[in-house]
Amino acid sequence: MTVAFWCVLIALCLPYVCTAVAKFSGGRFGPRQNHDPRAFLDTLDGFAKRAHSAQLNSFEVTPAFAAAVIIADIVGNAQPVTLDVLAVLFITSRLLYIICYLADWALLRSLVWFIGMGLIVSFFFVSM
Repeated sequence: MTVAFWCVLIALCLPYVCTAVAKFSGGRFGPRQNHDPRAFLDTLDGFAKRAHSAQLNSFEVTPAFAAAVIIADIVGNAQPVTLDVLAVLFITSRLLYIICYLADWALLRSLVWFIGMGLIVSFFFVSM
């Protein structure tokens, strides 16, 4: 399995890391809140709410990344090492994005988001 495919697995796991941060950073999540965790997550504020928002954005972008990796692999015109490098850069951008979200660095977060989207698009261009 290629590094790029492993990066897809990492991307699939990142939203759950954000979920754990959102649920347990405030110390308010317990068995009672687990009966309706979505309602609980809607009540969060501050750091925990930003973690929840990072979770939602991670769920939104992961299908596009996975599709880009898979399509680039199927087309097969790009060197595998190029796809691996792009995938690692994308995961790096997602980690930076999550850090920026948690730190409430909105402008930098948006810049990192655009870089991540550019990396997704680049999978298609290197496969032409």
